[in-house]
Amino acid sequence: MSISIPDSKVLTVADLLDLFGPIPAHRIGSSAPPGTATEDDVVEAAERQKRRYELVQGVLVEKTMGLYESYLAGLLIEVLNGFVRKRRLGIVTAPDGMLKLAPGLIRIPDVSYISRSRLAGRRVKGVAVPELAPDLAIEILSEGNTEREMNQKLDDYFGAGVRLVWYFDPDAGTVSVYSSRQALNVLREDDTLNGGEVLPGFTFPLAGFFDEPDWLNSP
Repeated sequence: MSISIPDSKVLTVADLLDLFGPIPAHRIGSSAPPGTATEDDVVEAAERQKRRYELVQGVLVEKTMGLYESYLAGLLIEVLNGFVRKRRLGIVTAPDGMLKLAPGLIRIPDVSYISRSRLAGRRVKGVAVPELAPDLAIEILSEGNTEREMNQKLDDYFGAGVRLVWYFDPDAGTVSVYSSRQALNVLREDDTLNGGEVLPGFTFPLAGFFDEPDWLNSP
């Protein structure tokens, strides 16, 4: 559940633990005191520091992704983009696409799909953080993510109108499919992921998806 923090309040360590759980300290941005950060701070960090921060209740929270997680994101982008572009359904974005879901709330899904209907009449080119909620938001869990952080993301995504969320857990070899905040279906490696009502006709067998890419070293 979202925790209400008064505007412009500098947060304490206890406040941050309430918000995000035991999140690694290095993921909390220090260029603005926690609780006072703005959208401008997010853009400045991306442009000058080349660091990607989400903005959550005045706190800069860094998005970190290891090489393996980036590899998985690349596979998903390749598969999704092939399906979406062929049918001219919209766009698929990569792990550095910042989206303003609400005033003071910026999220950066690892992969997202935004439909043509949501893009209609909106300018994206040249806009650092467009005011857009994706139809599909995908997160690939990594060691630094906390349960409270990911639950907060679900609240934010569905509160902003996201229709489908996929949480890929490489350690467990599972995909948690949320078609609403309360509707959860957990898939495993012998299952097939589908796009439901958001991407009708899209299917993706999960067999082998989480495997280490050992074939790169094969003759």
